[in-house]
Amino acid sequence: MLKPKLVEKKYLLPFIIVTSLFALWGFANDITNPLVAAFSTIMEIPNAKAALIQFAFYGGYATMAIPAALFVRKYSYKKAIILGLALYATGALLFIPAAQFELFGFFLASLYILTFGLAFLETTANPYILSMGDEKSSTRRLNLAQSFNPLGSILGMFVASNVILASLQSELRDSSGNLIFETLSFAEKAAIRTHDLAVIRNPYVALGLVVIAMIVVFVIANMPNTRNENPNASVKAAFKRLFKNTIYRQGVIAQVFYVGVQIMCWTFIIHYAENLGLSKATAQRYNMVAMSLFIAFRFFSTFLMRYFNSRKLLMAFAIGGVIAISGTIFIQGMGGLYCLIATSAFMSLMFPTIYGISLEGIGEDATLGAAGLVMAIVGGALMPPLQGYIMDFEYIIGFSAVNLSFILPLVCFIVIARFGYVTAKAEKQTSV
Repeated sequence: MLKPKLVEKKYLLPFIIVTSLFALWGFANDITNPLVAAFSTIMEIPNAKAALIQFAFYGGYATMAIPAALFVRKYSYKKAIILGLALYATGALLFIPAAQFELFGFFLASLYILTFGLAFLETTANPYILSMGDEKSSTRRLNLAQSFNPLGSILGMFVASNVILASLQSELRDSSGNLIFETLSFAEKAAIRTHDLAVIRNPYVALGLVVIAMIVVFVIANMPNTRNENPNASVKAAFKRLFKNTIYRQGVIAQVFYVGVQIMCWTFIIHYAENLGLSKATAQRYNMVAMSLFIAFRFFSTFLMRYFNSRKLLMAFAIGGVIAISGTIFIQGMGGLYCLIATSAFMSLMFPTIYGISLEGIGEDATLGAAGLVMAIVGGALMPPLQGYIMDFEYIIGFSAVNLSFILPLVCFIVIARFGYVTAKAEKQTSV
C-alpha cells in the first residue's frame, strides 16, 4: 500500500506560506525568554516578579484561544490569520510607549496583546496544516511544519544575545565579575535604565514591521478553504464531545506540562549558567546551542516517524528528558548545564506529536480542539514564576536552589511519558 503524500502539490504553496508563521511566532517566543533575566536586573526586581513576563506572554494564549477558534468557525482560516498578525504587530509596536514610560507593567501589557495575535495564529495554523492532505500523514505533516518554528526561535535567540543582552549597560561587570550597575547612584541607574529599555524596544519595533509585511502577503495570497466544520453547529455540543474524548483530554493536560517544561528549560538556562559564573550574553549562546539541538532532532524525529509509532517515540523521548533533567538537578558545574542543553533534543518532537495525537479523529471539532491545545500553552505562564520563586532562595536543604528548581521540569517529563504510554496502549487495544 502506498503511503499518502506528506504535502500534495495543490497545497504546496499554501503549506509554505502558513509554515512561515511557525518561524514568526518562534522568533517572538525566544527573543522574549531572556527578558526575564534582563528585566530582573534593569528594573531591580526579584526573579519571581520578572517571570511575570512569561505569565503575560503565555497568559495571552489562554485568554484568546477560544475566541480565535470561534472566529475561525464563523469566518475562515485566512481571515483569522490576518487578524492574528494585526494583533501581533500591535503588541510589538506598543513597545515604543512602554520604553518611553519605563513601566514594567506596560511591557507586560504589550506582550499580552502580542500573544493575542499568536493565539490566533497557533489556533489557526496548526489545524490548517493538519487539514492540508490525508489524515494518516497529518501528524508527520505538522511535525514538518513545526520544524521551522525553532528556526525562528534560534534567530530570536541570536537577536536576544547579540543585539539585546550584549548591548545592555546594566550587564557591565568589574574585574571581579560583579555587576557595576548595583553600585551606581539613582541618577546613574536611571540613565542606564533608559538606554537599556530602548535596546529592548528596537527589535520588537522591527518585528512589528515584518509582521505588517506578512499581513500584505496573506491579503494577496489565494488560500484554500479546507475546513470541514459546520459554522452553525452547537459549540456546547462540540465541547461536550471533546471533554468526553479521553485521549484529547489527557493530551491537553500533557500539553500544559510540555509547554511548561519547554519555557522553564529555555528561560532559566540563563540563570543556571549565571549561577556557574557565566554572563547573560554567554549563557544565551548556550541557549542557542540547545535550540540548534532542538532543530536537528525535530527533523530527525520527523524522519523516525516514518518507521516508528509516534506514541512510543513520545514516551521514549520523555524518558530521555527525565534522565537529562535529573543530571541538571544533581550534577554540579558545567556537566549539569550540558544536561540542561540535552533536554532540548528530547523536547523536539513533543509539541506537534501531542497535538497531532490529541486531534486524531475528532473531525468537525478540530478548530475548537485546537483552541484547547493552544490554551494549554498557559503552562508556560504558570510554571516559570513558580520556578523563579524557588530560585530566589539561595539554598534549599543543602542544595543550590537554582539546581533544585528543575524538579518542576522533571515532573513535567514524567507526565508526558505517561501520556505516550497510555496512548500507545490505547492504540494497541483498538487495533486488536
